[in-house]
Amino acid sequence: MKITRIWTVLLLISIGIEAHAQDEIDSLKIERAILDSLFLQEFEEAKPNQKPKVLHAEPLYIDLIRDLGARKGEKEWNIGFGMFDKRDFDKYEALVEYEWAPVDRLGFEIEVPVTLYSTRGSLPSDLERPSNRVESLKMATQWSFLVSEKAKTTLALGYIHEFEFVDLNKLGKGDLFKGNIYNPFFVAAKRWGMNYHTLVYTGPRIEKEFNQRRELTYEIHTNFHYMITGTRNFIGVEINKEIYHGKLETVLRPQMRVGLAENLMIGIVTGIPINRERESLSSFVRIIYEPGFRTFH
Repeated sequence: MKITRIWTVLLLISIGIEAHAQDEIDSLKIERAILDSLFLQEFEEAKPNQKPKVLHAEPLYIDLIRDLGARKGEKEWNIGFGMFDKRDFDKYEALVEYEWAPVDRLGFEIEVPVTLYSTRGSLPSDLERPSNRVESLKMATQWSFLVSEKAKTTLALGYIHEFEFVDLNKLGKGDLFKGNIYNPFFVAAKRWGMNYHTLVYTGPRIEKEFNQRRELTYEIHTNFHYMITGTRNFIGVEINKEIYHGKLETVLRPQMRVGLAENLMIGIVTGIPINRERESLSSFVRIIYEPGFRTFH
């Protein structure tokens, strides 16, 4: 009889503990939902004469031109550093870019990327190390032509034009530029619920050096991200796909973005090539500074 009572008491205690734990879980879920709702309301709320905007997690390697649905007066500085293992030599990338929106939903960008190379021992006879160079003067624009708060979707068209510089060892010995790159693109982004984000970026990239035939590459970049509750921090993966001469090349780029301050974030990216013969792992870091950005003010 005493054993039965003891088991009954233990059962009631365990039920009580389980119910309390479930209440805590439910409370945490409610708290997270409230935080997400407040953050999204603060971020997306339009001031007088402003157009609606939907928060999206945007890729860190193939960077967009200002935010999707950008609002007048927004601006952003980016500094990026990357290291790429090309098996026979190392490639280092650096970039500085400035983005701004002079009117609602229209963004502009100016970027200067630099590429440096270093060898590891002797190269194969059929391979030559590329020359160091300031890649180009890159100018771009992006227009968000559809922003749907109800569908949590944004569609945009954009164009990137690059004036390609000659190699550093040829500067001052002739022409400053060696060609142009033309890159129109289309972006479709959707937020699922409050935390899950998808995005597709696609378009042709046409490279035309002076007195040379043009080279056509088609880009299809897909992105999947989870944004942490009540923040702009996220984790996800960017899948960069290029079709060149009928061959598909793919690089997986797991990534994360962390806020260091209200207007300062850092993005960390790892590159994992799927089918590139002369490329191994890579890493990339992007520092994002948005002057004047504030949340929960």
